[in-house]
Amino acid sequence: MYLNRTQLHEGGHGHEHAQGRDLTPEQTLALLSYMLEHNRSHAEELHDLGHALAGQGRAEAAELVHGAVHYFEHGNEKLAEALELIKGE
Repeated sequence: MYLNRTQLHEGGHGHEHAQGRDLTPEQTLALLSYMLEHNRSHAEELHDLGHALAGQGRAEAAELVHGAVHYFEHGNEKLAEALELIKGE
């Protein structure tokens, strides 16, 4: 859901949401491309964090982080599919 006011997410992560209907097709493509790459970067960082936790003997936490990476990757696959549809591929 897009809001034009500051939205507070869990963990205190607040930011502005753009009105989706106010974006041009070019802006939509650029934003989705950016977000996909941004999310991929976070997934890689979380993967590394999971390995760090495992190396620290925190196997249960590492397993949870690696599980979260799975969901990040699944979401990124969906974003990539949407991007392909937008590009007409």
